[in-house]
Amino acid sequence: MLDELKTRIANFREQLKEMEDYLEISAKCSEVEKLESEAADPDFWNDQNRAQENIAASKALKAVLDPYQAMASGLDDAEVMLELAESGEPEALAEAAAELEKVESGFQALEMQSLLGGEFDGNGAYLTLHAGAGGTESCDWADMLYRMFTRYAERKGFKAQILDYQAGDEAGIKSVSVLITGPYAYGLLKSERGVHRLVRISPFDSQSRRHTSFVAADVTPEIDDNIEVDIVESDLRIDTYRAQGAGGQHVNTTDSAVRIVHLPTGTVVQCQAERSQHKNKAAAMKMLKARLYELEQDKKRQAVDQLYGDKGEIAWGHQIRSYVMQPYTMVKDHRTDEQVGNVQGVLDGNLDAFIEAYLKKSRS
Repeated sequence: MLDELKTRIANFREQLKEMEDYLEISAKCSEVEKLESEAADPDFWNDQNRAQENIAASKALKAVLDPYQAMASGLDDAEVMLELAESGEPEALAEAAAELEKVESGFQALEMQSLLGGEFDGNGAYLTLHAGAGGTESCDWADMLYRMFTRYAERKGFKAQILDYQAGDEAGIKSVSVLITGPYAYGLLKSERGVHRLVRISPFDSQSRRHTSFVAADVTPEIDDNIEVDIVESDLRIDTYRAQGAGGQHVNTTDSAVRIVHLPTGTVVQCQAERSQHKNKAAAMKMLKARLYELEQDKKRQAVDQLYGDKGEIAWGHQIRSYVMQPYTMVKDHRTDEQVGNVQGVLDGNLDAFIEAYLKKSRS
């Protein structure tokens, strides 16, 4: 067993070195030191926006550095335990094995982090859900997906802010736009872009028949203000309307909600999160900027079909993932063939298996 543990440690050392080079650990350490030096400045909190950007950047970097450093420390501890075992302390052998189990778990987390190297992977994400074919049933499915994604955000420690909410006529949600912020929110959630299909016995059918419903999820990255996107004012149609849903007395008394249509592309964004029409317009413009930038990048890469065409029509034959509750229970991703039998667990926000499978396939 001693030789086996030595071999495992040597293998982990090699993998750790590869990860160190790939993730540019030294550069990230230097950047964290720079950010922490700025945070130590007595005037740091005088500029709230800059301070928040500093904290967010530091948190994103540490999301990579912490598991790396934990692995390196774990390997050092395991080697010490092996030395003690060789010197005649047999209980140290079990401790070395236990330490290597922790290292292996940490390596999996670090490997996941290595898959998030895209330009905007570290940014927040705009998530928009649109109910498709299926009427009330699809609106209810949109509500279920909204809960699934917000539960996933909670699991990851992300913050979710509703920007726009359109309730269904009888139940559920017609459409909802959410800004999800946290380290690598976009990098993780970009795998969810596409049509999601549900098969179940409908609670809205008095004859308890099986129904199939569809919802389209669109995910775009939150982009920095310093990225220039040329938007011509005459290309925009800006409408105001009264907000819907929960939000206080102002909801039905002022036209605070804003809808912006970019006429050349047909892109539509909406925001009703704030009481102020001015703030809603600013948030909607930021979301429009992000979507137009993503669309332009798609054209440059000649990958519009991959990123937006995959979503296609919100109906049969265009789904990226199926959630089957009748006659059997299974969630299957049609891009990676990843399958999970615990449908309720997935709907409670346990999406890690699907996201990891998608990122690995994309990288390969």
